[in-house]
Amino acid sequence: MVTTSGVAGIAALVGDPARANMLLALMDGRALTSTELARAAGILPQTASSHLARLTDAGLLTVERQGRHRYHRITSLTVARMLEGIMAVAAAHPGPRGVPLRTGPADQDLRRARTCYDHLAGQIAVAMADRMVERRHIDLSPDGGALTEAGAAFLRDIGIEPARPASPSARRRVFCRPCLDWSERRFHIAGSLGMAMMATYLAKDWMRRTAGSRTVTVTPAGRQALTRAFDLDPEIFARQGPSSGSSTVWRWASGQGAENRCDDLGGTSVVVAFERQ
Repeated sequence: MVTTSGVAGIAALVGDPARANMLLALMDGRALTSTELARAAGILPQTASSHLARLTDAGLLTVERQGRHRYHRITSLTVARMLEGIMAVAAAHPGPRGVPLRTGPADQDLRRARTCYDHLAGQIAVAMADRMVERRHIDLSPDGGALTEAGAAFLRDIGIEPARPASPSARRRVFCRPCLDWSERRFHIAGSLGMAMMATYLAKDWMRRTAGSRTVTVTPAGRQALTRAFDLDPEIFARQGPSSGSSTVWRWASGQGAENRCDDLGGTSVVVAFERQ
């Protein structure tokens, strides 16, 4: 049963800057140690342990043990969708002083292509979803998503098998659903279909993950294949950074001096900042 205190408790947990940093660091689907999450949050490991215990007790994170190591990951897609929704709201609404949230130059690659838990998000993902909708390969609306027979044939032609999963646990997951892109505020493709598409892009080396970041880089082969298959404007790839080198790390910061901050709300408010590590 949903209670007011329960909703307020979850909101308070996510609203703490250090805990928000940790949750955002896990949004690419990886499992990270407390030391890695402390570094992402910019806090001491001892402090991180306390925050992680609270997130785990609330069911937002789960812990996996391998030998002496403990790894933390987001518990479920429900939690990941909640965080993505918060990010969409934060990006769409102005701050207390009426200054709209905006992203700095370091965020451009993240806007272009990134992981949204286990599927692709960003400008490229939205453009591909738009093209499939235009071709009537897929139906996407706030009420849900559906892949058409023509869409299934199209995906098979480029090496993506859209068959529904056979295992009972996998069948409980929605096959195709719209996911509101926090940066574009339009739909990209999620569900087990979105996961299969992302897995294929990675397997074919059309895309590569960026270490320590949700950013995804499209390879030259991927640019050629995706431009041809989805009839994308080549300019969508034009300014993408290299696949190696420094990576973008999400940071929340309070007070003054946050590098590449998205908003300056007067020094004491919580703001989003991006740093090159």
